[in-house]
Amino acid sequence: MTRSLTQVEEAELGSLPAPLPTDPRPERMVGIACLLATACGWALNWVALKFLLQVWPPLFARGLAGVVAAVGLALVTVLMKQSLRVPREAVPRLLGAAFTNVFAWMGFSSLCMKWVSVGEGALLVYTMPIWATIFAWPVLGTRPTGRGVVALLLGVAGISVLLGGQSFAAGSGQLPGVSFALAAAVLFALGTVLNGAPLPLAPIASTAWQVGLGCLPMFLLGLAFENPQLNALTPAGLGAMVYMTIFPMGVCYLTWFGALRRLPPSAASTGMLLVPLLGTLTAAAVLGEPFGPRQMIAMVLTLSGVTLALRRS
Repeated sequence: MTRSLTQVEEAELGSLPAPLPTDPRPERMVGIACLLATACGWALNWVALKFLLQVWPPLFARGLAGVVAAVGLALVTVLMKQSLRVPREAVPRLLGAAFTNVFAWMGFSSLCMKWVSVGEGALLVYTMPIWATIFAWPVLGTRPTGRGVVALLLGVAGISVLLGGQSFAAGSGQLPGVSFALAAAVLFALGTVLNGAPLPLAPIASTAWQVGLGCLPMFLLGLAFENPQLNALTPAGLGAMVYMTIFPMGVCYLTWFGALRRLPPSAASTGMLLVPLLGTLTAAAVLGEPFGPRQMIAMVLTLSGVTLALRRS
């Protein structure tokens, strides 16, 4: 009996056209959609956090939201009949990812607000794309391209213009806040570069573990040192808490890790420059904060940089 020719063999004999390579565009578009969803969700969180911090301290509020989100994600994982079991060899990577992606990013950026203003803290925290571009070279061998550098400079220029009205003078009283903000930026950038390869877990299970392990220490530290008043929660604070639990701590971490699997770290981190920009626009619409020529220039610069970073070569 003669065996049938494979598609490749028939193509070689000329009877069929050679199979086309897989088109990477759909995956890239999914990655861009995940990135935009993350940026929007985390941007709106600045407004939600402003309401919540009027009644609860930062570590306790963010830690509680993250723990509840992690439990919810774990339940979704079980309902989808996926495993929560972590392979032993993946435990060190999981702990490192939880520390850089959740505890340092969310915890340190919240703590810095005790010593610096929101604008000053955001200016320091969103230096993250610079550090990610620097780390990607020695860790991944990804040399920054000319277009990537221009995109980064445009984005940073936009954020600098946006926050240029903030008087920043790092006196000795502000040093702890400056240190926490820079630590958040550097460690999250390092996590962005190191976590491009997904953990050997289902995406929802991986997110549940990272958010839970990263937020549980925040919650415990908040209980121990911040003395939160549970009965102080207002209806607006409750709404902010529900939003923070479902979106920034749950859905947005899922979409962020989805973006990292599909986009280069430099492009993903540059896209995060949208967060303070969108946060400012939302604050102007919801809280009546000022929006004028400076904010408009910042929007044009930042969107230009992010668009350039996300374009295909």
